[in-house]
Amino acid sequence: MTERSSTRVEGAQGPMHTGSGDMYVTVGPDLGDPGRPSFRRIADDQLRWLRRVLVPPAGMGAARAELAATGTVIVDGRPGSGRTSAARVLLREFSQDSGVFRELLPGEEGELSLTDPGLVGAGDRLLLDLSAADAVRWAAARAGLPALRKAVHEQHAHLVVVMPHGDDLESDLQRNRVVIEDPPGPNVFRRHLRMHGVPCEQYLRPDPTVDGFLRERRPMREIADFADLVRRAREAGRKGDGFPQWCATALRSRTDRRNEVATLVAHKRESPQRALLITVAMLHGAHADVIHHTAQLLLRATGSPPEEFPLLQRKDLAERLTEISAGTGPDGRVRFTELDFDSAVRTHFWDHMPDLRQHLGAWTARSVDLNGTHVTRELRDGMVTELAGQYLRTGHGEGLASLAEEWSSTSASRARLEAAVQALTCGLNDPAHGRHFREMVYQWCANKRLQGKFAQVLVQVCADVIASSHPDQAMLRLYYLARRERDTTHALRALCELVDTSHRLRRRILNRLAGPRLSPAELGIFLSVSAPEPLTDPYDDGHALVEESAVQRALTTCWLAVLGELPRAGWQPQAERWLHTAAVSGRLGGILLDILVKAADQCDSGRGAAFAALYASAGDAERTAPFGSAHAAKTTDLLFQKICAAQGIGRPTTPPQAESARGTES
Repeated sequence: MTERSSTRVEGAQGPMHTGSGDMYVTVGPDLGDPGRPSFRRIADDQLRWLRRVLVPPAGMGAARAELAATGTVIVDGRPGSGRTSAARVLLREFSQDSGVFRELLPGEEGELSLTDPGLVGAGDRLLLDLSAADAVRWAAARAGLPALRKAVHEQHAHLVVVMPHGDDLESDLQRNRVVIEDPPGPNVFRRHLRMHGVPCEQYLRPDPTVDGFLRERRPMREIADFADLVRRAREAGRKGDGFPQWCATALRSRTDRRNEVATLVAHKRESPQRALLITVAMLHGAHADVIHHTAQLLLRATGSPPEEFPLLQRKDLAERLTEISAGTGPDGRVRFTELDFDSAVRTHFWDHMPDLRQHLGAWTARSVDLNGTHVTRELRDGMVTELAGQYLRTGHGEGLASLAEEWSSTSASRARLEAAVQALTCGLNDPAHGRHFREMVYQWCANKRLQGKFAQVLVQVCADVIASSHPDQAMLRLYYLARRERDTTHALRALCELVDTSHRLRRRILNRLAGPRLSPAELGIFLSVSAPEPLTDPYDDGHALVEESAVQRALTTCWLAVLGELPRAGWQPQAERWLHTAAVSGRLGGILLDILVKAADQCDSGRGAAFAALYASAGDAERTAPFGSAHAAKTTDLLFQKICAAQGIGRPTTPPQAESARGTES
């Protein structure tokens, strides 16, 4: 499901104790597969595949040259010319050791404005797809482009803007504009077939079906879809069929089959026949055993009475499949005899039996709970995807979202939670509904009361789906979930993992936390995202986050809240980590100590007590220092000097207690 930054990826932090008394953490079943690729890997893989299948359109070379020379290119082209795919591939080609690929979505919750200086990270590859923008959005984006281009240049990043075809563009932006023209249709078709593994000796021969299909101009997506139909026809074809037969089958599957399916359904009036028809359509290619069991589940879900005939007098599965123009192949998997017939059947029942829709959701939930050799995660995801496709095709995104909530009840199995994740993933990835689903996820995370295990589902879609191309939005949503979660740390762990991928995101989360008053949950978030190693890790031009004045102010504000609100036991582990890092970080270590001392100096609850607690923590840090207590003692002495300076005391002397403590250790 399911496309790195120069900063290293630290392990996600565990829970932090942020109050008195014992802390009990209940960790539920983790939806994350330990072997699954990271969200960043998913995004990169998607871009890599797109680069392999893309036939460079006319103008690609000029766009590449402009992007290399100025860091910005504005792509224009007719709809269907492959302009957006070309933009993504261009950014893939300019991948660097630092920075990440991101799609900018100005105006959405969690996104910075185009003029915000924190929008661009070092080496980022940014896509601003405004190909479908109206006049108001395009005008607003053009107003922000000068500031965005400046930030891109300063951060050695790259920006590709896809503009509405033929719209206005200011004279100072015209030099960045490059027009993309359609690549040759036959070349696009052959490239996709080659990537699908079709032997070149097959598709290089002239074929009248292909020639007729490509005679008129077609959008690149339509050509790609036709090539995929040819692939599927090849996989489902009979022995002896060749490229002409595959192409003819693929073209035939593109015809309108509504009347054909309506006639078939009209002649198959018995509940078992229709249940089998729907099941094969929803689980096309599944093993016959799975088809049989799920068809029985559908009959029960719709209240159909059991068959009256004795078992041995009933029709067997082979006969019943023949009645609905389907059959079982040598591999035991069930398919319709006509290519893409399953799609027409799904559409018919959804459109013409609206009372069936609510039953399909309950049936799908029961079906994904089935176990067996042939019931795989891929099969479950496929079934949910087909159901989601009907909701989205007919504009019922809210219904799909409600279904995901329903599947995430307290008693939900792991399979149902995965199904809920898949349902939301379909909505988020849908071009027409993605924005609405991102907004719904925001409202769930920030404002709505979450029932059952739905919060766990939201963590998964934020971390694995939204973060792959919209990390800022994912960070904000995970922050809200982490602020609200109780008894678990799923959201906090995911937030830490995301922030660990980018200095820019760490800067953003620290700025957000540095408010006038932090809640206990926010104090815990701060202690988890303020690891000193990435703060002192030089990046890009060699400077570290902790050297930035805005970051220092945010850290000081947060540490001030921590020292004033939490008992020492709540912040001692993180303070020790800061002191250990300070001991080996030279000048940057001194900045870490300055932040701690400045925060203690501002404590309303008593600066003397805060200084004493800090100094005591330094003594404890000496005993746990990974590089030996003698080296850590120098850091303790430096901390003491800074404390004395903050108090306006002259040349400091080491307190007798501290000398005694260190002497006892040795």
